[in-house]
Amino acid sequence: MKKFDKERLLLAVAGPVIALVSAILLTSIVLIASGKNPFEPYRLMLEQAGFADVQVLIVNQASLYYIAALAVALGFRMNLFNIGVDGQYRLGAMMTAVVGAHVSLPSFLQVPLLLLVGALTGAMWAGIAGILKVTRGVSEVVATIMLNAIATSLIGYLTLRENFGVLLGDNVTTGVMKESGWVPGIDLGQDVGEIYGLVFLAVALGIGYWIILNRTRFGFDLRATGESETAAAASGVNAKRMVLTAMLISGGVAGISGLPLLLGDAHTYSLSFPAGLGFTAIGIALLGRNNPGGIALAALLWAFLDKTSPALDYASPVAYEKEIATIMQGLIVFAVVISYEAVRQWGLRRQQKLVGAELAAAANNNANKEVAA
Repeated sequence: MKKFDKERLLLAVAGPVIALVSAILLTSIVLIASGKNPFEPYRLMLEQAGFADVQVLIVNQASLYYIAALAVALGFRMNLFNIGVDGQYRLGAMMTAVVGAHVSLPSFLQVPLLLLVGALTGAMWAGIAGILKVTRGVSEVVATIMLNAIATSLIGYLTLRENFGVLLGDNVTTGVMKESGWVPGIDLGQDVGEIYGLVFLAVALGIGYWIILNRTRFGFDLRATGESETAAAASGVNAKRMVLTAMLISGGVAGISGLPLLLGDAHTYSLSFPAGLGFTAIGIALLGRNNPGGIALAALLWAFLDKTSPALDYASPVAYEKEIATIMQGLIVFAVVISYEAVRQWGLRRQQKLVGAELAAAANNNANKEVAA
């Protein structure tokens, strides 16, 4: 491997590693300050990860995180901060559940239809922010934050019993979806659980994300516009169209991020459907450096912290608050921003030294040639 490639790999790995180590150290300091063992919670969580049923929960949760983080990463690569992934995800899941409860087609048509409904709903909701940005210059951050709030109210309205709401027990839902829209998973036994069938969709999306961004003209134009709209426009790229397209694709991916859970387990949407997924995805995309492989590892780490932390409440003889995992997640996001900037600055200084050394060597060679002549 060339020296340049080694340094690029080092720079890519250094940021996440520093962030994770820093988060662990800071969390340990918090534990010490509260008079508790700084190592025991990690041992307990790692012990939980050894159980097959917990592993299934981690993989299932990671699939949701992964798809949502890809939606965030698509925006980041375009220099867009799509903070509205949470609203797009919830609205997409709700509309999919409504269609799934009222439309009955053969399974080979029903499942693609539901995926399309989720994607189109998310794209439509993100497209509002995209149109506002390219036509009126409205910041996508402001627009998507407000759209999150509107999505919450719209979901509350549509799930009223006089609209699409159906009372199931004590919970108001959108009604149970037709079985032809259920996606079977991999059943590992009654005591272990079932891996969502749409986990494979998450894998396919990650592969497609990498191919489109790195092996297509569209991906090059998208990345170029994210680096500099002016330079991209000079090379013939319609920057405004790329901004709108990126928002639509990001929203479309966000719209299907809740479907592994919806089609694989819940089969209905209610106000107890998980919220906050879009905000979690921001931290995962940052930690994964917008790379599909890095995002996968970050999603698994986040899901590991989520699914193993409840065991801390039942630790003996000393119980630990499960919020320790939440503290660690927050510290990871905090540390990742600082560590990435520190690594970037170090990389720039390193490149400047290398360029300076090469220029000095070239100057010496020219001087030696002139002396020899």
